[in-house]
Amino acid sequence: MSSNLNTAVLIIAMSSVTILLRFLPFLIFNNKRKMPNLVLYLGDVLPSAVIGMLVVYSLKDLNISVYPHGLAEILASFVVILLQVVKKNSTISIIFATLTYIVLVNMV
Repeated sequence: MSSNLNTAVLIIAMSSVTILLRFLPFLIFNNKRKMPNLVLYLGDVLPSAVIGMLVVYSLKDLNISVYPHGLAEILASFVVILLQVVKKNSTISIIFATLTYIVLVNMV
């Protein structure tokens, strides 16, 4: 097979598996079947846990003893917090914090 054909087959296979995994819960837990308590519990606690892990991972290499003393990371974190409190929209918070970080990293 040619390289382009291999690539196309891989993309189709990965897309099919992704689509299946996205729709499978809706097919299994339809209106006729009650969702297990464990799944409901995980749906409640995992988003906060993932956000916490992302914050720790994002700031783990922050070195405040070396110039610019983590200024970009700290200011971008404040932008996320401020926008999340004011707008309550994760997408807006993430986009503007990312833009803030990119601008500060390139300016400082």
